[in-house]
Amino acid sequence: MLHRTQRFIALVTVATNPASLGASSRFGPLAASKHYSSTNTTTTTTTTATMDILRVAKEGTTHPFGDSRSVQQAFPAAIPVEEADPFLMCDTWDMMETVGPSEDPDHFPVGWHPHRGFDICTYVKHGVGRHGDSLGNRETFESPGMQWMATGSGVVHAEGGATPKGQRNQGFQIWINSPAESKMDNPRYGTVPPQDMPAVKVDETMQARVLAGEAFGVKGKFETTVPILMVDFELDATAATCDEDAAQPNDKKSALTIPTEMDTAMLYVYEGEINVNIHAEAVAAGHVVLLDASESLSRELRLSPTTTGGTGKVLLFAGQKLKEPIVWKGPIVMNTEAEMDQTYQELRSGGFPWVQVDWDYRRIATKPKEDEEKK
Repeated sequence: MLHRTQRFIALVTVATNPASLGASSRFGPLAASKHYSSTNTTTTTTTTATMDILRVAKEGTTHPFGDSRSVQQAFPAAIPVEEADPFLMCDTWDMMETVGPSEDPDHFPVGWHPHRGFDICTYVKHGVGRHGDSLGNRETFESPGMQWMATGSGVVHAEGGATPKGQRNQGFQIWINSPAESKMDNPRYGTVPPQDMPAVKVDETMQARVLAGEAFGVKGKFETTVPILMVDFELDATAATCDEDAAQPNDKKSALTIPTEMDTAMLYVYEGEINVNIHAEAVAAGHVVLLDASESLSRELRLSPTTTGGTGKVLLFAGQKLKEPIVWKGPIVMNTEAEMDQTYQELRSGGFPWVQVDWDYRRIATKPKEDEEKK
């Protein structure tokens, strides 16, 4: 039996070739609608069995912009799309010193590019988020905060360029697939500042921030096309990470029960290391845990810091598999090759996106004054 503080040895060998990883980027693989702001996820103290670990896999490194800039990727680099379904991608970046805000209001480090057919969440842990899109949105938000889009029939957007010079900029971009029946819905957008996504204290060593779905009595603000659960956990054996003003739960021994309809569940440890359920080995940063979400009587998830007194930060992803064909090319995710061809024809002909403002959204100076006054 390995000591509790020994790192979990990855059970899957991850290839270094991006193609064999199924590696992808926000610009694609390298090779009125129904929406949900919460699910029926609850906290419980029942004796439900804990979920088994199927395997632990190492994150990958990708270059989403076609240049020297790189990000770490949890999936599909570590967990293939078929197993991560409905989740498509999770990229994370962590820049310790940034160059400062863009002086040009129309300049974004991640330039203007299209999306169609899925939901996007940009979750910023450190730094300042900034976003512009073809719906006329121009937003900045403090961290921890997020902006999200249900891209539907299509959105053109750009990001970045707001974090003060020299400050840390850390965050995640997460893609969730939309079912065929919703891929051409009108797009939707939202910005969530820190005060609208507070942390909840789970116990003396752990706090959680709910991004999507419902857990620990908190509903996430990410209005997804399909019901999912996304929670950011921070663990510290010394309890130093728990905010003094974090909400206090009624039961500090509560565990999270994953809804039975959600047959995908993953954990991404992005800092430190943690213990998962009753397993003896710790899972270290840079690893993705694929949980067995197929058993109806084994739905409980318990996380704890290691006995070494260290810290750990981990994202939980849970959802129901769509089990639909996926045709993924660049920033577009559809179900058939014909749909993909049609989308790129629209991009070439100027017929994309279907829904957009009637002024030049790439130039903020052209925004009508009455629109600014309404805001």
